[in-house]
Amino acid sequence: MVNESINKIQKIRSRMFLPNITSESIMLGILLAIVGGFLDAYTFIGRGGVFSNAQTGNIVLVGINAFEGNWHETIIHIFPIVAFIFGVIAAEFTKKNFSVSFLSKWEHAVLVFEIIIFFIIGFMPKNFSNNCVNITISFAASLQYCAFKNLSGYPYATTMCTGNLRSASQAAYLAFTQKDYDAAIKALHYFTVIFAFFLGTFLGGFLTFFIGDKSVWFVVILLIFSLVLLEVTENTRVEATLS
Repeated sequence: MVNESINKIQKIRSRMFLPNITSESIMLGILLAIVGGFLDAYTFIGRGGVFSNAQTGNIVLVGINAFEGNWHETIIHIFPIVAFIFGVIAAEFTKKNFSVSFLSKWEHAVLVFEIIIFFIIGFMPKNFSNNCVNITISFAASLQYCAFKNLSGYPYATTMCTGNLRSASQAAYLAFTQKDYDAAIKALHYFTVIFAFFLGTFLGGFLTFFIGDKSVWFVVILLIFSLVLLEVTENTRVEATLS
C-alpha cells in the first residue's frame, strides 16, 4: 500500500516537475527555516511569551526573571530549555536505533513526529496549559535541529539564526575580498535560509494574531510537503540504483 502510494506520488511529481530534494538541499533548508521562525513567533505571541527554538533567548529571560525575583516566570522559561536538551538526547537515540519499514531515513521519522505533534497542538485552546505546549514544541524543535544540520555540505541551523548569520557574514567577506565564487554561493545559501526564518516569524506572527492556536497547522502543511518530497526523492534514488 505504501509503495503504491509512493509510486503514484512519483508519477504526479514527474508531471508537475517537482524538484528532487535531500536532507541537505537548499529548498528543504528554506522550508524548515520557515517552520523554525514560525514556531518561535507562534509560542512567543500566542503561547505565553516563550521561545520554542531560541534557547539563548529563554536563558536570557531566565536570568532576568531570576534577578527580578519573578520565580514563576523563571521556571516557565526553564522548561523549554530542559525539553530542548531531552530532544537532543532523543535525536541521538533515534539515530542509532531507527527502524521503521515505511520510512527510508531517521530524519524523515522526525518530520512525521513533528507533523503529528503540531497537528495535535492545533486543537489545544488557549485555556490549555501553555507550558505543556511550549515544552512539546521545544522538544520537537530540538529533534529538527539535530536531524537537519547540513546545508550543501556545510553546517547550519533551521531553528535559529546566530550561527547562520556568522557563517553568512564570513562567507560574504571571503567572496568579496578573495573573489571566491564558492564562498559567494555559500553566503547566498546562508542568507536565503536567514530570510526564510524571518519570513517564518512574520507569517507566524500574522497567522497567530488573526487565526490563533490553529495557525500552527500551517507548519504541518509545510512539513508534510517536505516529507513527501524527501521520501519520493529517496525512493527514486533507490530504484535508480537497483535498476
